[in-house]
Amino acid sequence: MNSNSDAAPLLQGWPYPTLFAHRGGGKLAPENTLAAMKCGYAHGYGAVEFDVKLSADNIAILLHDDTVDRTTDGEGLATQFSVAELEKLDAGAWHGAAYEGERIPRFSAVAKYLHGLGLMANVEIKPSPGREAETGKLVAELCQELWRDRLVKPLITSFSVDALRAARRVSPQALLAPMGLLVDIPDESQLDLLQSLECVSLHCHHAKLTAEHVRFFHHHGFHVLTYTVNEVDQLAALLAIGVDGIFTDNLEVMAKRFAAQLHDSGRDMQDEQVLDIDWLGVPPPMP
Repeated sequence: MNSNSDAAPLLQGWPYPTLFAHRGGGKLAPENTLAAMKCGYAHGYGAVEFDVKLSADNIAILLHDDTVDRTTDGEGLATQFSVAELEKLDAGAWHGAAYEGERIPRFSAVAKYLHGLGLMANVEIKPSPGREAETGKLVAELCQELWRDRLVKPLITSFSVDALRAARRVSPQALLAPMGLLVDIPDESQLDLLQSLECVSLHCHHAKLTAEHVRFFHHHGFHVLTYTVNEVDQLAALLAIGVDGIFTDNLEVMAKRFAAQLHDSGRDMQDEQVLDIDWLGVPPPMP
């Protein structure tokens, strides 16, 4: 991706819808759980975003924070727990009694569940400190394996450049392993990094994103996505300047007001099949 002519086709091969359910179920369900994925699906979303890190014994699990304190009944650094220990924690009760007993899921289980529901995924690599490269490598390997037979591959993103570099070494083909760089504030100086990582997208906070930024990155062949947008007026304004993807916690309201953006992807990929869901089997039971 060293020239505009190389980058331009990526803008025409974007397989994802505009709206993503942030952490699976936004504010309506305990984040990064199977219940959250069920919630996003139930509200009509075609794509979900979630965070992946490693347990002490190198099993990929869903969790946002470095510690388990905020979203489980446990305490301590996630990287110090084995997967067996993590799976004993209650990851739902903090959100409400209805979710008591919800567990931290393995990444592999979530991937299979999403396949059954026909949901697309934005997999954010969220490494524990000091484990950036190994987390990026393992998550990329799992994405390659778990989505091997899926038409639409997961969009792999991270704030960690080391994690993305490790992931790209595993999957050198950008179209088969699409990746995005997460930043806080967008800036034209990020172009070189996007190109060196062979990313397809830039993901930034919506507060400082302008129409000029969108035009600049589009001109160079990159999609622009923004997080986390929970107000209707803000989302409408971002659509008006041509943003390609928007992450929201306000699932119910946004699904009603922007229903057309739940499943508006072109899915123009390197395969004659148009929709994953056309060739799926029976969806798995809801958790």
